[in-house]
Amino acid sequence: TLMAVDSAVMVIDSGKGIEPQTKKLFKVCSMRGIPIFTFINKLDRDGREPMDLIAELEEVLEIDAYPMNWPIGQDGQYMGVYDRRNDKVLLFATDTTHGQEARIADVYEPGDPAMIERIGEDVWQNLQDDIELLNEAGEDFDMDKVNAGELTPMFFGSAMTNFGVQDFLEGYIRMAPQPQSRNSSDGII
Repeated sequence: TLMAVDSAVMVIDSGKGIEPQTKKLFKVCSMRGIPIFTFINKLDRDGREPMDLIAELEEVLEIDAYPMNWPIGQDGQYMGVYDRRNDKVLLFATDTTHGQEARIADVYEPGDPAMIERIGEDVWQNLQDDIELLNEAGEDFDMDKVNAGELTPMFFGSAMTNFGVQDFLEGYIRMAPQPQSRNSSDGII
């Protein structure tokens, strides 16, 4: 299957990190220079620190990562994400549908007093520190590196609660390369 793709989606469990089968499939993608788009899943549960997951991607798979969004809160108590591209905070309503419907997001400007009150001063300070670290020491976004399979745009969310999935899908559609023609025994298709 990987011989016919123009890009791939890599889903990582936020608690387990990179699993053995993911390593095998990633190796094939890497050898072919296939663009990889990463979704860190299961933020609705206890999991590893986001910075640790980035480090694991870079060390184990030897691919640079650029978080397109950043989780707000921790240990299964995520309240939303910070959208780095649009410089917005998206806080999600309590999920009562168990993922049957997309979670509604309230959109805030960073520093909005209503948003800070809702998430708490400590969480706000942690978010600011994380974003500053990402901006200063993290990778720069480079679409040429994405297309060469050297940089993976990374999104955080929870498929079970439909939290962050729409943001990932929209990012994937926007950035993924268009399908290319392929050689077959009958010529180019």
